[in-house]
This record gives sequence, C-alpha cells and structure tokens, in this order.
Amino acid sequence: MAVIKAEADSGTATARAADGRSPFVRLAELLADSKPGKSPINLAVGEPQHPIPPFVGPVIAAHLPEFGRYPAGKGTDRFRRAAAEWLSRRYRLERSPDPEREIVVLSGTREGLFLAAIAAKRWTKPRRNSAILIPNPFYAAYAAGALAADCEPIFLAATAQTGFLPNLASLSEDLLARTVAFYLASPANPQGSVADLEYLRRLAGLAQKFGFLVFADECYSEIYTRDPPAGMLEAAPGDFANVVVFHSLSKRSNLPGLRVGFAAGDGGFLASYTDLRNVTAPQVPVPAQEVAIAAYADEAHVEANRRLYAAKFDLADQIIGNRYGYRRPAGGFFLWLDVKTHGGSEPAALRLWREAGLRVLPGRYIAREAGGRNPGADYIRIAMVQDRETAAEALHRLVAVLG
Repeated sequence: MAVIKAEADSGTATARAADGRSPFVRLAELLADSKPGKSPINLAVGEPQHPIPPFVGPVIAAHLPEFGRYPAGKGTDRFRRAAAEWLSRRYRLERSPDPEREIVVLSGTREGLFLAAIAAKRWTKPRRNSAILIPNPFYAAYAAGALAADCEPIFLAATAQTGFLPNLASLSEDLLARTVAFYLASPANPQGSVADLEYLRRLAGLAQKFGFLVFADECYSEIYTRDPPAGMLEAAPGDFANVVVFHSLSKRSNLPGLRVGFAAGDGGFLASYTDLRNVTAPQVPVPAQEVAIAAYADEAHVEANRRLYAAKFDLADQIIGNRYGYRRPAGGFFLWLDVKTHGGSEPAALRLWREAGLRVLPGRYIAREAGGRNPGADYIRIAMVQDRETAAEALHRLVAVLG
C-alpha cells in the first residue's frame, strides 16, 4: 500500500473549511431542515449513558473544601500514585511508572492529546517539513493538534484491507525522518480495531529509531469483547522511550463530565509537556482527582460496565447479523457500518433521521480525503451508549429502513 498523504491543494476552500469543523456541527447542518420520522434516538455522540459509580457523590462531598484552592498543574501526589498503580495492575510492565516523572493529570484526554502535538514539535529535533501521522478515520483532536503545531497532517488509511489500523510497512523512511508524532487509538474510534503487542512494539521501534513520539489514545481500553487490549507502555519497556499513553475515566467509569484523565510514559518528554500545560491548560480540581483515585481503585463498576456493553453487542449480533459489513468489534462501543449501497454516509444518515428518528454520524465527517478517497465516506458510526431497550429499538428501526 502506498503512503497516503494529506490532501494539499485539491477541492474547494469551502470543503477544506468544512473538514476542519466539528463533525457534530456538520451533522446538525445536514439534519437542520428535516424532521425526525419517529421519536429521536441519539446514536451520534460517544457519550456513555450508563449510571455513574455510586462513590462519586460521597467522595466529592468529603473534599468540598478543596474547591477553594488552586490545584497543582501536574496533579496531586495521591492521584499520580493511583494512576501508576493502576497501570501496573492493568498491564504487564517491567516496572511501575514513576509518579513524579512519568504521570501527568489531564482535564480529560482531549486537551491532553491536542497539546501533545505542540509539545512534540518543541521536544523533537528540528526537521524540515515536520509531519504528524494520523489514522484515517480519526478523533478530531489529533488533526487539530497537528495544525496548531504547524505540522503537516499525514492521514494514513485504516480500512478493512489494513485491519482498520495504519499499515506500518507502507511508511517510507523519508516520511518517518520528518515525523514528529504518530497518533494511534487502540481500541480504535470508530472501527473498534485493537493493535496487538507485536504491532505496538514495531511502532515503538520506529519511534525510537527515527526520534518521533507515539501518542497512544487508550481511552477505550477497558471496553473490550474478549481479551484486555495490550498497552503502548508494554511495547517500550524500561524507560518508556518515545511513547506516551493517554487514559480517561469518561468511558471506563461513565464519567465524561468529570474531565479527568492522565498521560504516562517518556519522562523526558513529559517534563517539557508539563511546562507547556502549566501555562496553557486547565488545572484539575482536587475533588475530581479524588474521585479518580477511587475509580482507579475499583474494578467492579468497570466489569459491570463491560457487561452492559456486551449485552448490547449481543443485540447487534442478533438484529444486524451479517448486514452492512457488520462485525462485532474487538473493543470500544461503536458500530462501523458499511452503507455504500444506500448512497454512502450522508444520504444514509439523512434517511435514518427522516424515516426512523435515528441520529447517526456520517463516517465522512470523521475522516479526510487522502489519496483520492475518504475512507469514511461509505460508513456510518453508531454509538451503542443508550440503555439496552433503547438500543434494541434503534437497531430494529435501522434494519427496517435500510433493509
């Protein structure tokens, strides 16, 4: 497979501007002049709807006075120790990350992933025409970070032909030599693909050889079908050279509104990264960090959460079957459905809204045209975040409309 480069000068200015906007803004515009055919069900946004853990309220109440103080930028000692201990329990690491040097609290991972690109441009050795490599489709913060860092975003097709992961063998040495950072989501959003440890080791090896950073978005790591996904820290044992992982409580613990996550990995990079965050990013309130400490110490609510998602994927197996190229994803909570026989992502999304009241996200909006095609153009993304009964109703409606 040839290296896929970002579209540089083709298409209209309007199309390029639209590509950089929020996919949800674009969806709102697509549906603006149409009424839902049935009572609306929102399957577009990956916002968990399962109950929040019962300990959240009591922990916040016990730490209310801490809202009266500015929190430390890199996080409390207690939080960083809790994150390091959780990583050591969850992954097969040669050693636990150093809470002082190798863990940084984040106000959710979106700001962390965005700022990482800017920090990477500063931290890596100067190179001409700096590039940041991004799986295509992708989470919007990756491309936003690349542009803010004044780097060329290179969109790497992650399609069925490549196992829905970027093809590492396709990357030329010339491209790798000018690469500043490589974003990877495993489990992937939206396809649910999971990179095995061999893949991660190969990527870490490339990063160390060519001097770029791997930013591993592991926000969906605790929602999986069979085996726990491998982690990027496992692929770079010892000093975690050139790799940084990003974790969040949004999906793991159904706490998207808490806005707490962390970055862990290469201590040299994280020192520079922390300096940047100290003057640009929001601090994380101590009561929120205390909730996170409790969440990382408890696996019961995470296991219950996985069972809820598994029950909904059982429904998808039964109701969708082999339609739309469906396959049960290895991780995450999205369906990535092929609707090319229904006109592609936007016509299918519009029809599902008009006829079934289903709000789904066109795959075109979370991918970029590169190499003459948009790998999301024939797909819709469905977030399986509603309760089981609502999910069943939505899937039946979808099949009734699309056949």
